[in-house]
Amino acid sequence: MNRLSGRCAVVTGAASGIGAAIVKLFRGEGALVAGLDSRLTANADCNFVADVRSTDALANAVGQVKSRIGKIDIIVHAAAICPRGGSLENEVEAYADIYDVNVIGAVRLMKLCVPDMKEKGSGSIILLSSINASFATPSHVAYAASKAALNSLTKSSAVELAPFGIRVNAIAPASIDTPMLRASYEALPDGDLALLQNVNRHPLARFGMPEEVAELALFLASDQSSWITGAIHPIDGGASATRR
Repeated sequence: MNRLSGRCAVVTGAASGIGAAIVKLFRGEGALVAGLDSRLTANADCNFVADVRSTDALANAVGQVKSRIGKIDIIVHAAAICPRGGSLENEVEAYADIYDVNVIGAVRLMKLCVPDMKEKGSGSIILLSSINASFATPSHVAYAASKAALNSLTKSSAVELAPFGIRVNAIAPASIDTPMLRASYEALPDGDLALLQNVNRHPLARFGMPEEVAELALFLASDQSSWITGAIHPIDGGASATRR
């Protein structure tokens, strides 16, 4: 199938993990894809090194994207940082940095791309959230707070942009088997045990795969989800059903 034929997408966090899986699947479904990341990648139709914390860097990248593959129909904000720490362990500056990447990065991208979507009368914006936005997460307080903010941004933007035919949705994964996840456990003294305990928190008894998240992103980007907007879509192996 070519469910995204003729469409142009920009994906942040494109170098690895969920972002890389989305780039690959979208291209396989006919989209022209621009990959943005803080480090160089070569998996998209055009690739740019761009820090989502920099308005100028993003503006330059998006300008080049438009000149190379056309005006953007689909935004996927998969770039994120996820440091460990409780509410008092992270420095105030760390909170600001996490928010800058995970939330303001999405806003910067939307401000650059949504005007063209309004002209077309269509568009799909997909923001990568987390189930941690909905539950107490003492080990990653700043990260969870940023994802809760992203959920609110999703709902408010969806209502705001609906009159222009632009849909906004968020994907809320549980633990996905990515290099970032593995590295977080390798840094712990009891990392192997902690990883196993995390696996067992998912009723399906395994981590999710980036390709599974990409399939949900494809659905939300395509016309198959044309009446879905303003929703937070869990993909979590049942983890949210068992958490309190």
